[in-house]
Order: sequence, then structure tokens, then C-alpha cells
Amino acid sequence: MNGSAARQTAAEPASAAEISEDTTSPAVDDATPLAAEAQEHVDLARRVQATARFPKPAETRVFVVANQKGGVGKTTTAVNVAAALATKDLRVLVVDLDPQGNASTALNIDHTEGTPGVYEALVDGTDLDELVRPCPDLPGLTVLPASIDLAGAEIELVSLVARETRLDKALQSYLEDCEDAGDRIDYVLIDCPPSLGLLTVNALVAGREVLIPIQCEYYALEGLGQLVRNIDLVQRHLNPRLEITTILLTMFDARTRLSSGVADEVRKFFGDKVLRTAIPRSVRISEAPSYQQTILSYDATSSGALSYLEAAREIAVPKES
Repeated sequence: MNGSAARQTAAEPASAAEISEDTTSPAVDDATPLAAEAQEHVDLARRVQATARFPKPAETRVFVVANQKGGVGKTTTAVNVAAALATKDLRVLVVDLDPQGNASTALNIDHTEGTPGVYEALVDGTDLDELVRPCPDLPGLTVLPASIDLAGAEIELVSLVARETRLDKALQSYLEDCEDAGDRIDYVLIDCPPSLGLLTVNALVAGREVLIPIQCEYYALEGLGQLVRNIDLVQRHLNPRLEITTILLTMFDARTRLSSGVADEVRKFFGDKVLRTAIPRSVRISEAPSYQQTILSYDATSSGALSYLEAAREIAVPKES
């Protein structure tokens, strides 16, 4: 009997308290990386949904998206920030100044060889009214496309008078025409090539603010000093109104110390110019251009789309003092 009772006792289930402790503990543990990431995604979605529209700026803001290092997310940032602003009831113009025409591709704008675009504006002096195209997927977003013809523009610009200011003059004339017609452009984003040649100089002369995307890897930091020095030269000699106002961390991987270390270094150097939002490394962001879409139209609920919407909100909504 005693042996049978002992075996019965050993076979008895655990108490209700023990069951509760064993089964609920993992469910409520929000300290795990997965749970923290999920909670951050939910919080981000709530912040994005809480803002139905962004306020219109007092005057047109002209951003130059620049970094002479390739592969840091310049074009991705230009088109997705532009799309985010356009979805929040703002009028946006994207100027594709890269001969590869990737911004035009992402926004579903034809840019085959011979297509009129920024080349004609810079070299031939064609009015932008004849060249700007509406984005078929996003009302309120227009594009000045680039074709491969732009590759030879730097050589052709050398012999032209006031070669550094040609984009600025064309753009300012177009913005004035739009405002006179009661259709003011709120934001202009100029997507630069990965170089510091005449095309980029034209962009820096035409711009008022510089947005620098910085990939969260060591090599991205190496050329940053040279970029800042070149911006300073343009500011002192060609465009005194130009200033670096926005730094956006891209391809951020919270799982690695490298990304966190690079982010810390950038924040230490640029201070509050660095947006709080960092764009995560995301396959969905990389896939979107192959479908001629921005991440906002390709997968609006993805972490990449929400991050670009939040970054755009930080740009558009004045910081609280």
C-alpha cells in the first residue's frame, strides 16, 4: 500500500499555482529580443497612424540627398521619404540626378534613353514644366526623371556659363510657376549620384538642406568627413543658405554591436541632426524597386514602410522645444 501510494503521489499533477508559473512565464516575458522587437513595431505603427497628415512648411523645403559613397540608401531614402510625405497630403517633387535613373524606376517613371528629363533641363535649358512627370501610384508626387543621357552631362556642363547654378535656376523658376498657379510644391528631394562631381555640386547649389543617409557599417564613416568638407566649401562659395539638417541611419541591424557602435558615433558627431528613427535592414525594402514601387505601396505594414513614415514625420513635424 505504501509503495502504491507513493507511486500515486509521484504521478499526481503539479498544483495549479505551479502550472500557472510554468506556462505563463514565457508569455509575459517582454524582455526577450523578439518580444521587444514586436512591441517596438506596434508602437511605431501607432505613432504613424496617429498622424493623418503632416503640416505644410512655411515655404518649399529643398533637400539634397547626398553621400558620395554608393550603396548607403540614397535613392531608397529619397523615394521613400518622398512617398511618405506625399501620402500625408503634401506636394512633393523628386529630382532624379543620378544617370542610373533608379529613383525614376522606383517611382514607375519611364526613363529609357532619349526620354526628356533632367539632362534637357541642365544642358539645353528646357523648362521643367515640359519635363516633370506625375507618379502614377502616388497623387501629389511628381518626378523629374533621369536617363542614361545624363552620364555625359558633366563633360558638357564644363564649357557652359554658370555651370554650377543651372539646376538652381531651373528649379526656382519652376517652383515660382507652381506657386503662382496655386499649386505650391511643399518638398523637393534631389537624389544625387554617388560622387562629388558637377551634378552633385548643382544639387548642393540648388538645395537648402542636406539629408545624409548613413549606412550602419564602418566603411560608411570613412568618407563622411570629405562630404562634410565639400558641403562646407559649397556653402562658403556658392550657396550660403545650404546646411546639413538631417542625418538618417540606414540598414540598421539591432542585433549587431557594429550597427549600434556606428549609430553612437554618428549621434556623437552630428547631435540632434540625427533622426531618432533608424531604417532597419529589410528584404522588403530591397524587393520594392523590382516591382517599380516604393516600400509604402509594396508593403505598407512592414517595418521598413513604418520606419520611413516615422522618419518623414520627424522631418515634417517641428520638434518640440
